[in-house]
Amino acid sequence: MAMILIIDDEETIRALLRSALQAEGYEVAEAVNGREGLERYRGRPADLVITDILMPELNGLDMLLELTREFLHAKVIAISGAAEEKNLLDVAKLLGARQTFQKPFSVPQLLSAVRYELQH
Repeated sequence: MAMILIIDDEETIRALLRSALQAEGYEVAEAVNGREGLERYRGRPADLVITDILMPELNGLDMLLELTREFLHAKVIAISGAAEEKNLLDVAKLLGARQTFQKPFSVPQLLSAVRYELQH
């Protein structure tokens, strides 16, 4: 069973993702910011990380940079909320995110991306 780490400061987003991923049979871990997410990943590397971009303490871009420096093969999907943050999702791809999604996103599309990333 694949383990997926969700990093997002919004409880509603984490709950939505947790519910959808667990329904698909995935094990889920959660973190409320990039710093906590990095600590959790270091303690037990996940098969895939889904991270928000704008968060307190350590934002998703800085977390992504640290994560991909330390763990070269980390798989990350980045998500972001505001339309004007589209360029942040482009930066996330440059820093190693394999796929990006603008909130609100389609849960079936995200699950399809999760399946794809876990298989490749």
